[in-house]
Amino acid sequence: MFTEPTPSASFSSSSQALEAAIAAVDVSAYARSRNHLDGRVTRLSPYITHGLTNIAQLFLRLQKEKQLSLQDKLAFEFGWREFFHHVWHHHGDAIFSDMRTALPGIRYATTLPADIREARTGIAAIDRAVETLYQTGYLHNHARMWLASYVVHLRKIHWRAGADWLYGHLLDGDLASNHLSWQWVAATFSNKPYLFNAENVAKFASEKWHCAGTPIDTSYETLEHIARNQLELARSTTTSGLHEPALLHAPKLSNALIQVPAGARIKLIHPWMLEDAPYDGLRIGCIHLPFHERFPWSQQRWDFVLSRMQSMTDMIYVGELNDLCKNLTHASALESVATLNPEYQEALTRHCSHLDPTPLYFAELPVPCRSFSAFWSKCTASASTAPNRNWHQ
Repeated sequence: MFTEPTPSASFSSSSQALEAAIAAVDVSAYARSRNHLDGRVTRLSPYITHGLTNIAQLFLRLQKEKQLSLQDKLAFEFGWREFFHHVWHHHGDAIFSDMRTALPGIRYATTLPADIREARTGIAAIDRAVETLYQTGYLHNHARMWLASYVVHLRKIHWRAGADWLYGHLLDGDLASNHLSWQWVAATFSNKPYLFNAENVAKFASEKWHCAGTPIDTSYETLEHIARNQLELARSTTTSGLHEPALLHAPKLSNALIQVPAGARIKLIHPWMLEDAPYDGLRIGCIHLPFHERFPWSQQRWDFVLSRMQSMTDMIYVGELNDLCKNLTHASALESVATLNPEYQEALTRHCSHLDPTPLYFAELPVPCRSFSAFWSKCTASASTAPNRNWHQ
């Protein structure tokens, strides 16, 4: 049965928690049950997003310890994540706009209504998804799809409004995976709208999520008609709901002071490179506020990132990275790991003398693929022919 979300279900960013999550992976059970809300999903996504581990490390380790292969569903899902980053790498900030023409003739609102934010739509699958999100910072992928489909197709809210909101509350919020998944649901990154109904919810979720007798207890033909026309689903809102946790543009943290000796090697540790690898020099955690002005985070996410960052750095800087780097010109080397996250990407590229590449399992393809199937076909073909696994980056 589905385990009810409680605050204790929150994730820890400790190395012990990561190791426990990896040890719990069951490749066969994942394939059988991944679509069910109580299925054996890995819950590794917050650790992957923030760089405590990466797909390359995970695949090779799970291959050795759990016999993971490219034919397994888990490998396929790892591939989707790298595909989204492949699209981001080639298209940059274009992922924040429609990648393909939207459904014709539909006018979408640009703000997310209060009844959705406050979990009082009267549709259990939506309200419980929002409740789970706020309590745990995590949401099963199937519930994310239901939520996105309801917002876009049945309430006529533009996918970007929903994507930005969900991103801020997720511990694993990844701009490429999140925003392109919303576009896949919206049919601006796919060939048709993704739709669901009460029967689908009943198949994959426990009773408290079921929606019999609600406006989504209808046929797919009816839902398709609503999605492709300027129609909205009938409302069944309730008067009581939840308080939405604030999304914060900066952490509640004061800058630490530390003396940086001349000639020191310095590595700038940003929120997407939190693997605690040995380093012969000073490590400065960096929170670059221009990014977070665009994409604020929940307190849960700030806590997850900062607790990890504090455990592995000599100090944490909160502010404008350009200002920090101006005061580090006496360092012998200024290093970091590349990221596609905007604002961070530009500042690190400008100031660092060395940027390690973002770790990938599949080597980056030089030409963008328009579909996952094309990406997966090219990557797996290379994998099957490359000697000594040199196709890994």
